[in-house]
Amino acid sequence: MTDQPTYTIMIASYLEPEYVARIRAVSPRLRVVYEPDLLAPPRYHADHYNLIARTPAQEARWRELLGQADILFDFDPTHREDLPDLAPNLRWLQSSSAGIGQFIRRAGYDRRLPNAIFTTGSGVHARPLADFCLMSMLVFAKGLNRIVANQRRKHWERYAGSELGGRTLGIVGAGKVGAEVARMAQFMGMTVLGVKRNVAGIDPAALHLHELYARNGLREVLRRAEYLVLIAPHTDETEHMIGAAELALMPAGAVLINIGRGALIDEIALIAALQSGHLAGAALDVFAEEPLPQDSPLWDMPNVLVSPHSGSTSDHENERLTDLFCQNLRRFLAGEPLLNVLNLETLY
Repeated sequence: MTDQPTYTIMIASYLEPEYVARIRAVSPRLRVVYEPDLLAPPRYHADHYNLIARTPAQEARWRELLGQADILFDFDPTHREDLPDLAPNLRWLQSSSAGIGQFIRRAGYDRRLPNAIFTTGSGVHARPLADFCLMSMLVFAKGLNRIVANQRRKHWERYAGSELGGRTLGIVGAGKVGAEVARMAQFMGMTVLGVKRNVAGIDPAALHLHELYARNGLREVLRRAEYLVLIAPHTDETEHMIGAAELALMPAGAVLINIGRGALIDEIALIAALQSGHLAGAALDVFAEEPLPQDSPLWDMPNVLVSPHSGSTSDHENERLTDLFCQNLRRFLAGEPLLNVLNLETLY
């Protein structure tokens, strides 16, 4: 009987020891390399992007390990551009992020690592992002900015807020995250409309939606959406999908929430709609340029919530990523299709 092959896994960003142990326990066919001394310490829970200045000896060791890797847990933040040159034997890379398509294409990973599979973290961030959306809707419905401003001034003035019940929410990008947002919104008594690239054979109720539209139904959703959540990936098709004309279709006083990518919106048109009062507010976790430039008007607008691309980050993230990775490892070893494989054509 032929011995079954073994594989070297390299963990390329900080991971708590208990999760490393879970990965090691998946199979004796796996050699798991985790050297935290060669990784930057996390600045916050599930920090996968911090950089480290290694000594020459440490860098040589790191490059040696990359050269041995068959499987990579997460991108190497210190070698994002030249990783294909340093890890030419890579068979599979499991990302901690969902939106990796544009980077894979821009850096040429698809060409430079032709034998590698790329899997995303799709679904891992559904709950924290849905929490962020619910928080954002409540911020504007209940007038939180007014409450905070008056508290700072020690000013007592009663006012009437609004409610989410009976309002209409539009979700552009009704995937895993969108379904969780929709579930919470339905619980709050909202009518939920969804837009999805492929709708054939999909029951809207399975995504917690009252109505589901293909891309050509976007204008209908915009006309009705008192709250609009953007979760679509950045592709050629979705770039600047929301511009001045689309914003003008939305009801006066609507609120826009973007947790997808900054490139989905014409930011200049968005600022104009907010300044004119056509939009009552916006909660933005992503921007055309990140970090958001200091001179951006968005920083100082009282009807804008600026979040530093942290809506998805949670103290449960690494646990969920480990669950996904271990599940995929078992599939990989069994020769079964992996979950969340990046489609290099659609880029998600």
